[in-house]
Formats: sequence, structure tokens, C-alpha cells
Amino acid sequence: MVNATTPRVRFCPSPTGNPHVGLVRTALFNWAFARHAGGTMVFRIEDTDAARDSEESYNQLLDSLRWLGLDWDEGPEKGGPHAPYRQSQRMDIYADIAKRLQDAGHAYDCYCTTAELDERRDVARKAGRPSGYDGHCRDLTAGQVEEYRTEGRTSIVRFRMPDEAITFEDLVRGELTFTPENVPDYGIVRANGAPLYTLVNPVDDALMEITHVLRGEDLLSSTPRQIALHKALIDIGVSQRIPLFGHLPYVMGEGNKKLSKRDPEASLNLYRERGFLPEGLLNYLSLLGWSFSADQDIFSVAELVERFDIADVNANPARFDLKKAEAINADHIRLLDVKAFTEACTPWLRAPHANWPEENFDQAAWEAIAPYAQTRLTVLSDITANVDFLFLDRPVEDEASWAKAMKGDPVALLTTARAKLADADWTSPEALKAAVLAAGEEHGLKLGKAQAPVRVAVTGRTVGLPLFESLEILGRDRSLERIDAALAKLAA
Repeated sequence: MVNATTPRVRFCPSPTGNPHVGLVRTALFNWAFARHAGGTMVFRIEDTDAARDSEESYNQLLDSLRWLGLDWDEGPEKGGPHAPYRQSQRMDIYADIAKRLQDAGHAYDCYCTTAELDERRDVARKAGRPSGYDGHCRDLTAGQVEEYRTEGRTSIVRFRMPDEAITFEDLVRGELTFTPENVPDYGIVRANGAPLYTLVNPVDDALMEITHVLRGEDLLSSTPRQIALHKALIDIGVSQRIPLFGHLPYVMGEGNKKLSKRDPEASLNLYRERGFLPEGLLNYLSLLGWSFSADQDIFSVAELVERFDIADVNANPARFDLKKAEAINADHIRLLDVKAFTEACTPWLRAPHANWPEENFDQAAWEAIAPYAQTRLTVLSDITANVDFLFLDRPVEDEASWAKAMKGDPVALLTTARAKLADADWTSPEALKAAVLAAGEEHGLKLGKAQAPVRVAVTGRTVGLPLFESLEILGRDRSLERIDAALAKLAA
């Protein structure tokens, strides 16, 4: 039996589809709660739905937690005293406990057909009564059971809910009470013998000695059922305690609707592919229902663990704001040391992300430009467009940028700028700036107007990294060749 003061929490996703940010937020809060209290994080897989579960999704779940740095103490690949940690490998356990619940009178066979259930629910709704299961098979006689079996009916197993209100202290929402008429008897085993989530989830929590269940608000209505089942499991000697429950607020998306798996911004893969840092994403997700302090939104994972308290989670729905997520990620990019930044960007600078030949990549040029790029990125994938001018044989052709920059008399300006740049000191960005400034002055242009044609000629875009540092790193010959090419295009 575990020490009740040492939290044991669990993260128990189903391996269906790509992991989504709401799921990650749940994992994060459980992990932070356990790490803050010196407790145990149990990772288990709820894979009893063979039609929807997949090994690919299972592997994605493990890979996602590794990428995020949310390590677990017991579970897949780690093992532990309560193995196995995949429900598909625990079927004999569930069958045994279901039988013990029936033998003790906590569950019973229900022979009602779907049509009968629908008809009685419809009658209850029309009469203004709760439309849940009405207990029809609760106390069948042996004769009634035999009659149903003779008809060829199959049965599910239902859990017998107590005829009394269930009150519990939610760690997020405070005291909650559910009355019996709103929590009817419910199925725990299908007619084919397959256990349902309503059985396997509490059974695993009991056998794995989980002390705290932190999960989404959408599961709140099932909590009184689980509490009743935990009491029954204690009665038959399977469990020692009822875990404490805390229900995390909804994450809302566009249109004030609950963020669903189908929403594009819900996919964790999207953020990985765009180049969010794990620290940046976790920082933002932790703010969906919790706050570090009134005046600080940017913090490390270590600071999150140090400060996290489930009592500080807000019960109100949290709105997912992509712009804020990006802004927080940008701050975390700035916080990296330059070496870590250059390494983090490397995957986007090499095939298949890069749009230049592999042999064109120049590590020295990249390391030289990296400190300037670091101050400009929102996500790591932005790096490609910021530095491609260094590795392409010629700059990208962006007609909008060309049209915007090449106004007035760009030929005269570029001709003058080229001449002054040719004579400038290419080891000094300040000298290159002075050359372009002088060219602009000859044509009555301030630096901003004078440098725009030069920037587009050399980089292809009107917006980018500091121009004169970029020119220095690109080098004199390649920069002048590109200005010549621009002049040729303007003359054509």
C-alpha cells in the first residue's frame, strides 16, 4: 500500500489519431503535480477499442511525451509493479473483477434490448423524468432470467448505483453533489464480454494505487459512478482508497466552442512541424487554466514544477489563443543560448525542409547569421525564409517584394549603391550601411528607401534579417552579382 501523502497520478490516453493539445495539457498538469510533490507519474494506455486503436497512434503518444520531456515513472518501456500498462493486456483482470462485483451484489445482468431502452427513455422524457436507465433488471427473479435466456436474449453487466446522493470535494471545483436520479445504473461489460471504459478505468486506478485523478471537465459526469465503483472495489478487497478527483477546465477554440480533435490548431503534430520548442508549448499550455503569477507569463519547465499547485487551477473555460502561443514560443527562442539555437534550427536547414541543394549549406555562414536570426523567429520553421538567401544560387523571386521595392528610379539607385558598395570595407557592416546611405543621399532618399531595392536584389524579400550584417556574411562577390542581376532584370 502506498503512502497516501505521496501522490500517484496517471495519464491514460487512448491510442486513436494524433495527440492533441488538450490531451497534452492534461498530461502536463498531472506530470507537474507529481513532480512538484515528489510523487509518481503512471502512464498507461487505454487500448480496449480494437476498432479505433492503432499501434501507430500508440507510438506517436510515446514519441510525443518524449519530445515534450514529460517523463513517466511507470508504464510502457519502463515497466513497474503494476504491469502490464496496456489495457488490452489486462482483460483477464477485468473479467475476474466483474465477476467478483456480481457475486457481491454490486453488479447484475441486464437483458433489456436497445429498442426497449429507447422506448422507456422516450416515455420518461415526455413525462419530464430523468431518462437514464430505470433499473428494470435490477432485481430479476430466477424465473425472469430463465425466460429472457429462453428468448435468446444476451445480457450486459450493469453496476448497481447506491440509492443515495454522492458528494465529493473536487480539487478544482470544490464540493459537488450528484443525486441518485441523475446517476443511474450503468454498463460495465458488453454482451460479448468486452469490458467497458466505465469498468477498466476505475479498476486500473484502484490496482495501480492512484491517489489523484486529474482529468478533463468532460469526464465530470462520470465521477460519481467511479466513486461508487471504488467503494465497491474496496468492499471486495481490490482497492484501499477512493482517489481524489480534480476536473480541468475546457479548452475553447474558435467560436467559443470546445477545442476538438478535428480543429487544425488542436493537433500536437502541427506545433512540432512548425518548430515550436517543447518548453514554449508547455509554457503556453500550462496557462490554459493556471497562472504562474499575475505579472509573469514566461517561465521554464523547472519553474512550473516548483510553483504548480492544483488548487490554483481555474474552473472557468480556457481559450486557446494561437497568437499568444506563438508569442510565448518566440520568447523561449530568444532565451536559448546561441549554440542551442543553431542546433535547434538545424533540422529546418537541411533536407527535406530546405529549398536549396544540400551541398549549398554552409555551416560557417549559418553560425555567423544565427545570432541575428534568433531575434526574429516566432517558430523554428521560420528560419528557412530568413536565411535562404545565403544558400540559394539566386534569391527567391517574390514579385510582391519586387514591385514594392523597385519604385521611382531603382536603376539609378542600384547603380550608385553598387559602385559605392564595390569600394566599401566588406568586413564592416557599418561601412556597408554608410555606402548605401551615401547612395541614397545622392538620389534624395533616406536610408529606408535606399536600402529596400538593395535588400530585394540580394535577398529577394522586403523583410528579413539586418541587411548590412547579411551582406557581410553573403560576401562581396555574391552580393554584387545579385545587384547586377537585378539591374539586368530592370533593364529587360
